[in-house]
Formats: sequence, structure tokens, C-alpha cells
Amino acid sequence: MFLHILNYVFTEHTFGIIILLQGEKMMEDRIIFHIDANSAFLSWSAVNALQHGAPVDFREVPSIVGGNQATRHGIVLAKSIPAKKYGIQTGEPIIQARQKCPSLLVIPPEYYVYMRCNAAMCDIVKDFSDRIQVFSIDEVFVDYTGMEKILGDAQAVAHQIKDRIKNELGFTVSVGISSNKLLAKMASDLKKPDAVTTLYRDEIEEKMWVLPVRDLYMVGAATEKKLAKMGIYSIGDLANSEVEFLKDKLMSWGEVIWCFANGIEDSPVKPGGAIPYVKGVGNSCTIHFDVEDRETAHKVLLSLVETVGMRLRQGAFCAKLVQVSVKTSELKTYSHQRKFYVPTDCTNAIFEEACRLFDEVWKGEPIRHLGVRVSELCGNDFVQLSLLENNYEKQRQVDRAVDDIRIKFGSFSVFRAGFLHSRLSPLQGGIVEDFPAMTSIL
Repeated sequence: MFLHILNYVFTEHTFGIIILLQGEKMMEDRIIFHIDANSAFLSWSAVNALQHGAPVDFREVPSIVGGNQATRHGIVLAKSIPAKKYGIQTGEPIIQARQKCPSLLVIPPEYYVYMRCNAAMCDIVKDFSDRIQVFSIDEVFVDYTGMEKILGDAQAVAHQIKDRIKNELGFTVSVGISSNKLLAKMASDLKKPDAVTTLYRDEIEEKMWVLPVRDLYMVGAATEKKLAKMGIYSIGDLANSEVEFLKDKLMSWGEVIWCFANGIEDSPVKPGGAIPYVKGVGNSCTIHFDVEDRETAHKVLLSLVETVGMRLRQGAFCAKLVQVSVKTSELKTYSHQRKFYVPTDCTNAIFEEACRLFDEVWKGEPIRHLGVRVSELCGNDFVQLSLLENNYEKQRQVDRAVDDIRIKFGSFSVFRAGFLHSRLSPLQGGIVEDFPAMTSIL
């Protein structure tokens, strides 16, 4: 809405200015929370371990959540505060992290533990509002508008939510409060851990404009470099730049980040709805041996699609496009993509199309790395069925049942028999724990 309204302002029409002011007034009346779990993966692994009798809290010692070095997955996914003091960074190789801290504790990722923690956090939040939107596995938006008349002051309720999560679930969250989702998210980052922070429009200059431009949501390293060449280093510099100048240099993206820098954003908190600016869901893995046959490659693709499909369903998305990427043992990379006839969130449908794409593009070289990505996302609350898809709803029910079992009993409580004795995990890539040595279906 605001992006269109701004066009009226730039033409200096009085009527347009009135519309803008009215729109801002309506937005200012909203109360939005952004709830962000602190050091989520490490905290959740620590809580789960303590519940199962672990003698140490991972959060209190130098520790990281990371993959298996033996299978070429040696990357730091999350770190404790004591580990941070050694200079350990998210994304660096585990072997490098161990050089910085020889006593470092490495914890395998446990995606389904994280899903259970997310669900428990959402259950508490639902006691305060029925308008919540899962933004990622460790972030939730809440529309508290109007609820202050029933439950009381927004800041007091935010503290109640924070304290209940800490006392009942054992981990901490930071809560940001504002009149829109963007500012609420920025607010939750201002103070961590275990904090409640406001960032309303009249606080932007003092609290947000002083931050480096890289701290603005959706400004990455590439955009930061481009802005630096324009003499824009802080969020305030960006906010006070000429929007037409930014559009000339960065096209439409320049207008988007200018709006963000000025706190302009009006997307609703949509339960089960799509997340603005989420472009796709991807999964990839480096295989611990070179794949040289089509059947094994297909199994790797299936193990990736299992988690891609689950993440789609968790986010209430369907995908319109799927892409397969291949990296050979010579580190040559190529990819292939195609649109679905009908948007889907079904694991089998995505897998079948991924296999067709792979078969069309693979040239027979030994494969080191495979990836699957789905994009052009839409909501899954309404799906247009094809006459050729007569078992679509049945397949969706099966997928959801499998998701529920894995969330409750663990990643490998149910898996496809084709992975037995295959040297491959039935779920690879993303955030899944290492596959145990299994010789039979549990």
C-alpha cells in the first residue's frame, strides 16, 4: 500500500499527501510483537539435553551446533556465548573453530527438536492472541491490536509472554513491539537476550537510524557495498537519501529499502500466510562419497526433498517452481528448473519433478554436491487441483501424518525403506541430526 501511496507524494498532490497521512494513522494504531528465540538452535538443544539428564548446560560452556566433519558437513550453525568469546563465528568450518577452542563441545543439529520447541512457544503465544504468523522456526509475529482492552498494556503482556516461555520451556526470547512487522523485528534485535524493546515511529531516529545500514532488514553484504559507494553507511543515511536517486542506482529495490529505513511497511500478520520477501525454500548437501550412478543420485534428491517438503508445509506454502543444482567432483556447477502445472507442497510431486530435471541435465560426471530449491511460493490454504492429480489430497494427508510422527518421535522414527543399507541418510541437508546406523525400520 505505502509503495503506491508514495508515488502520489512524489507528484506533490495534496490529495496524495492526505492519503499518506491517513494510511500512516491507521498503521500507527496497530500493535505488533516480534518474538525471537535467543540462540535458538543451541538453546533448544541444551533444554532437550537437560530434560534427558545431561550433566551440563550447553549454553554455559564453549559449544556449537554443527554438522559431521566426517561427512563433509563441518559448519558452525549456532554458538554459545562462551564460544563467542573465543571468536567463533556462525558459518565457519568446525575444524577452524576447534583450533580456536580445543575443548569446544560440538552438538549435532536436531531439526525435529527445534520444531517441537517452536510449537510449544506458539502454544504459549496463542494464549494472548489468535493472530500469529510463524516467520521462521525461531521467530513469530503477533498482532496484539485491540487485545490491550482485554489483557492490558502491550509492554506488560510482552513481559508476561517472555517470562512464561522462560519459566515453562526453559529458554529465553526477545520481544520487539511496534506498529508494524518491520519495526517490531528491528526492535527485537536491539536488545538481547531475554528483553522487551519498543521501536515506534517517533523512536526511529534515536534507536534505528544510528545503526549501520547492514543492520537493516533485507540489506545484505552485496547491497551494503553498493550503498557504501554512494556514501551511505548508516540506516539514517539511507532514510535521508533521495528515493529517486536510490531507484536510479538500485531500481525498485532502492525504493523498498528506503521505505524500510523510514519504518514504512504495512503487511498484515496473517495466520498461516506467506512471509513477505521469502523467495523460496532450499536444501543442499555435500555427499560423503562421489555419486556416480543415477539411482544413488535420485536417493540423495529424495533425502533433500523430504525436508524441503516438510518446511513448505510447516510454513503453509505451496511452490510453483523447482530447481535442481549439481556440483561435480571437479567443482563444476550447473542447474535446471521447471514450473509445476499446479502449485504443490507434496513431497512425492516435488521429488518426481526433481528427478526429471536431474536426468535431463546430468552429464554423467561424479557428483560431489546436490541441491533442491522450490520458489514462487503461494499459500496452501487454497489449491487448484488438476484432473490428472486424483490422489493429491490423500498424499497431503500422508505427508502431514509423517511430519507429525517425526516431530513427536524424532527425525528417523519413520523413513523410506529404500534408504536401508544405502550409506545415505533418509533426510539430508538443512537442519537435521546425523542419521544413526540402522539396519531395520523402527
